Amino acid sequence: MTHPLRSRDFRLLFVSRTMSTLSDALVPTALSLAVVEVTGSATSLAVVLGCALGARLLTLPVAGVVADRYDTRRVAFAADLTRVLTQAMVAVQLVGPHPSIALVSVAQAVAGVASAVGLANLSPLVIRAVPGSGARRQKANSLMGVAKSISQLAGPALAGASIWAVGTGWVFVLDSAAFAVSATMMLLVRLDGEAAPAGTRRPVLAGLAEGWAEVRARDWYWISLIAHATWNFAANVLLTLGPLVAVTRLGGQGTWIAVTQAGGIGLLAGSLVAGRARPRRPILAGNLVLASYALPLALFAVAAPVPVLVAGYGIAMAGLGFLNPTWQTAVQTAIPPHVLARVASYDWLVSLAAQPLGVILAPIALHAWGAEPPFAAAAVLVAVVCAGTALAPGVRHLRLDGPRVTGPDGARPLGGVPRDEAAGTS
Repeated sequence: MTHPLRSRDFRLLFVSRTMSTLSDALVPTALSLAVVEVTGSATSLAVVLGCALGARLLTLPVAGVVADRYDTRRVAFAADLTRVLTQAMVAVQLVGPHPSIALVSVAQAVAGVASAVGLANLSPLVIRAVPGSGARRQKANSLMGVAKSISQLAGPALAGASIWAVGTGWVFVLDSAAFAVSATMMLLVRLDGEAAPAGTRRPVLAGLAEGWAEVRARDWYWISLIAHATWNFAANVLLTLGPLVAVTRLGGQGTWIAVTQAGGIGLLAGSLVAGRARPRRPILAGNLVLASYALPLALFAVAAPVPVLVAGYGIAMAGLGFLNPTWQTAVQTAIPPHVLARVASYDWLVSLAAQPLGVILAPIALHAWGAEPPFAAAAVLVAVVCAGTALAPGVRHLRLDGPRVTGPDGARPLGGVPRDEAAGTS
C-alpha cells in the first residue's frame, strides 16, 4: 500500500487544506479581539460572529448540492478565493481609520458561505485524490485530522502573537495571504474523475431531497448524526461552564488552560492512532469511543482533582480524534460519490446546529440548579446516546473488509460501492 503522501496530488491537497484550516483557526481569536478593540461592545461581537455562523449553517445543505454538481477542484478554489477577498476586506477596514462593523459583518457572512462550501467539498476531494483501498484513505483522513488538530492548537496562539507583532488588521492580511496559498495549491491539483457525474445537475430542491433520501436510507448514518449532535451539545455545555468552575472552584485560569491543552494533545494523539487502527466495525467503534466524553463531564460534576480532570479531558478528546478519520473513511467508502457532498453537508449541519444550543441552555441550567446538575445530565446524555447507537443493526453490522463496505451477512449496504470498483460508473 502506497502512503498517500507519496502522491503529488494528495500532497498538494494536504498543503491546501492545511493552510485553509489554519487560516480558519486564526479568525475567531483575531476577529473577537479586533471587534472588542474597535467597539468595546459584546453586542457587536455577537453580531459579527453570528453572521459568520448563521451564514454557514443556512447554506450548508445548498453547499452540498453545489459541491456535488460542479468540479470539486474548482469549487474548492472558488471557496478559497472568496475568503481571500473577504479577509482582505476585513483587513482594509481594521487597518483604516474608521472601521465599519457593518462591512466586517457582511464580509464574515460571505466567508461563512464559503466555509460551508469548503466543509461539504472536503470528502469528495479526498476520494478523488486518494483512490483505492480504504486503508490508504484512512491514512489520508488521519493526516487531515492531524493537520486540523495542530491548526486548532496553533491557531489562537499564532493569532495572539501576530496581533502583538503587527496589529489586529494585519493579521487579516496574513490570513488572506494564507487562503491565497491554499487556492494556488488547488489550481495545481489533478483529481481523478473531476467532471460532475451525468444526471446530477438537477434543480436545487431536487438535489436537496435526493441527499436527504440518501441519509434516511441508512440507519447507521442518521442514528450516528444524532450521536454527533448530542456530543456537540454536551461539549458546548462543558466549554461554557467549564471555565467558570475551573476559575472559581478548581484553582483558577491555569486549570482551564491545562484542561484545554490536554484536549488538544488528546485530539492529535487520537488522529495519529486512527491512521494505524483498522476497526472492522468502524461506526460502532467510533460511536463507543465518542461516549468517553461523559468522563470529563462527570469529573467536572464532582469537582475531581485537577490532574484527573486534565487526564479525563485528554482521553475524551483522543476519542474524538479517533472518530473523525474513522467516520470519514467509512462514509467516503459507503456513500456513492455523486451524492457524497450533500450527505456530508447534512452531517455538518446537524453537528454545528447543536453547538449554540449547548451554549444557550448551559447558563440557564446553571442559574436554575447550579453547576453540578448540568454537567451530570450532559454526561448521562452523551453516554446513553453515543453508546446506545450500538442497538441499531446498521451501526453494529456495518464493517470494512479491505476496500469493501459490507452490512449484515456480508451484503453491501445501500449505495456501498467501493471507490476503486466504482470508477467510471457514476
